[in-house]
Amino acid sequence: MLIIPWLLENYGPSAAFGVPGVLMLLATIAFWSGRYRFVHIPPSGKNFIKEIFSRVGLKTLGKLTSIYVFIAMFWALFDQTGSSWVLQAQKMDRNLFGYELLPSQIQAANPLLIMLLVPVFSYLIYPFLENFIRLTALKKMAIGLFLTAIAFVIPAWLQMQLDQGLVPHISWQLLAYVLLTSAEVMVSITCLEFSYTQAPKSMKSFIMAFYFMSVAVGNLFTSAVNFFIENPDGSSKLAGASYFWFFTGLMLVTAILFLLAIRHYQEKTYLQDEKPL
Repeated sequence: MLIIPWLLENYGPSAAFGVPGVLMLLATIAFWSGRYRFVHIPPSGKNFIKEIFSRVGLKTLGKLTSIYVFIAMFWALFDQTGSSWVLQAQKMDRNLFGYELLPSQIQAANPLLIMLLVPVFSYLIYPFLENFIRLTALKKMAIGLFLTAIAFVIPAWLQMQLDQGLVPHISWQLLAYVLLTSAEVMVSITCLEFSYTQAPKSMKSFIMAFYFMSVAVGNLFTSAVNFFIENPDGSSKLAGASYFWFFTGLMLVTAILFLLAIRHYQEKTYLQDEKPL
């Protein structure tokens, strides 16, 4: 995420698309080479279909869908780091430690922060919060959704500065990345683990796909918003900071509704008996 924008800027699209293509090929070969070292669980076949349409299977899908509706809204905001946040960064002072970052290079903050924040949350923040509340997976996600709303306040404020002709420094957007990545740790990682444990044994892969569909739904929602707010002359009904404030308010409402929804959620854990071949 640091190198590819630089390649695009200096060597054009052929290098920017070609290099990750070659790297993906190498990754595929590495994955294929280790195929006998992975845990293999045979496909369930007809039992998979039966379990999906069983009372337990349909109940599981219904319960998790009630969670994924809210998680989709998280992705509607999070994935704007690759769109509206990059457009915003184009107008900001991107000089950091004597080096001028390219607008799309700011996205590299997310994977770097993930590597740092996962152990910080696991060994420091979660144990600290446990002193005050019983920190279930659903409560972690709820806190993460509120944190997402707080994170979006920063780009909304930054856009207000830009609308007034000011040029804020990119470090403010990096602060927003810290908050948003913290929210990702609490929402995305937690929801993946939660989904796996809540799915019956033969449905675990299907439920994982079902979870990732919520990512697609969130992105489709953002696309739909962008479509409907566009005026015939190409201008926007949510121009400038109002666009970011709209999503901030929407996320806050989502987080509140999620808190109400999880009060009656009954968890049931299914653990897979995995035996390597």
